[in-house]
Amino acid sequence: MIQTIKMKSLKAGEIILEVEVTNISQFGFWLMIDEVEYFLPYQSFPWFKDARISDVSNIERLFENHLYWKNLDIDLTLDMIKSPDDYPLVSK
Repeated sequence: MIQTIKMKSLKAGEIILEVEVTNISQFGFWLMIDEVEYFLPYQSFPWFKDARISDVSNIERLFENHLYWKNLDIDLTLDMIKSPDDYPLVSK
């Protein structure tokens, strides 16, 4: 299932930021952002593992570098997606 999510512009002529889920597997899912595809493995992004496809696909790109999954209450930046090892899943 491929779904494109677009933010609505407030003014005519503004740039629309797009993000697209291109594939979902048992190991993770792929996002297409600015013509670059990123793989988000569940090992690094465990919040998505048991999520419904409709929730994983429901993404808002709030800013150029900020993605938000409203139904899952998950915020990620492109830096987190590109370098998940720099953002370890540790709580104290």
